[in-house]
Amino acid sequence: MSMSVLAWRRAVADLYRRVRDCERPEQGFDLWREGRDRLFTEHPESPLEPPARATFTGLPYAPYDSAYRFVVRIDPDVEAVRLQVPTQGDEVVMLDRIGRVELGALGNLDVWWLAQYGGGLFLPMRDATAGQGTYGAGRYVLDTVKGADLGAGGRDPETVDSATIVVDLNFAYHPSCAYSPRWVCPLAQEGNRLDAAVGVGEQYPHDGWPYDRPAV
Repeated sequence: MSMSVLAWRRAVADLYRRVRDCERPEQGFDLWREGRDRLFTEHPESPLEPPARATFTGLPYAPYDSAYRFVVRIDPDVEAVRLQVPTQGDEVVMLDRIGRVELGALGNLDVWWLAQYGGGLFLPMRDATAGQGTYGAGRYVLDTVKGADLGAGGRDPETVDSATIVVDLNFAYHPSCAYSPRWVCPLAQEGNRLDAAVGVGEQYPHDGWPYDRPAV
């Protein structure tokens, strides 16, 4: 890992820390949008290729809707599954399914754990807007190894249930592979696909990015 990548991950982790510290989720959402636009514009590890960065004016998002924010417990009663995802080199990212979360009328999403050094929670999602208003291969909601962590919905660590997580779909964002072929991303599996349309979170530009490709 280069020092530039380290700086990117620190910046993302700090951004989500400040989001968690906000009194209201809407405030955190505005802060998150501003922070991501700044990273995409200024940081050398921006997922955007130079042609896209040259004309970049900000990522498109739907307005915040509190109906898509859930504070839920991870249900561990699922069949164990290990997912192996190839990367740019010879390495393979291993993900273990550790449970699922229930999101009301929207349905359920599987929760994954990075089964490698340090570990991390991973929650991708593909909904009925995929290929229309959002990236065809889906979006990410949480990826704690990269700093994308919305916390457990409480401010006192001693009273927070360790199995509880905030799943706020307003913070759904496109993986790096949506912007450039340089990136290989784990995508939403069957248990992470919703029949419902989730019309919040990051949207796909109507005319696409300068780099665009069909969903995998």
